Amino acid sequence: MQLRDEILLEHSRANALKIAHWIGKNPTRLASLIELFLHDEYRVVQRAAWIMSMVAQEHPSLLKPHLKAMLDRMKDEGIPVAVKRNVVRVLQFMPIPEELQGEVMDHCFRFLEDPQETVAVRAFSMTVLANLAQQYPDIKKEIILLIEDQLREGAQPAFISRGKKTLKLLQAKEKK
Repeated sequence: MQLRDEILLEHSRANALKIAHWIGKNPTRLASLIELFLHDEYRVVQRAAWIMSMVAQEHPSLLKPHLKAMLDRMKDEGIPVAVKRNVVRVLQFMPIPEELQGEVMDHCFRFLEDPQETVAVRAFSMTVLANLAQQYPDIKKEIILLIEDQLREGAQPAFISRGKKTLKLLQAKEKK
């Protein structure tokens, strides 16, 4: 399969799933996808990001060797929102190596508190932070305050839904 050609062939869930299944558990095929995700033109990056998140749902450990490069890409100016959205989405599905946890928290707190950020990026950031709060209970209060703040300020329905679930989860663990 010529991966880039297949990605550009069609922008559909069916095509993305076909490519994700082709990648499967194969680290070499995933590395090719990551290369496109990190260095190609916008349309290819966007589609590769979606496929990458599908692979992460099924085989999260396969992405572990690429996490640092993915996080480094998020520091670039003017990155496509698809990059942020799908990197943070991927982070929901996997344990984050200790050496990257601080950087992930920084990104996710910044995204969560930015009202200009897309709802999806903020919602996924909320989940990643809630997952990290299991290891770092000190961040629970800050996450709770940020979510409650944004809920009061008229958040969008998707944010409200994820926010309420996350608050319930964090507050239940807070009481234990």
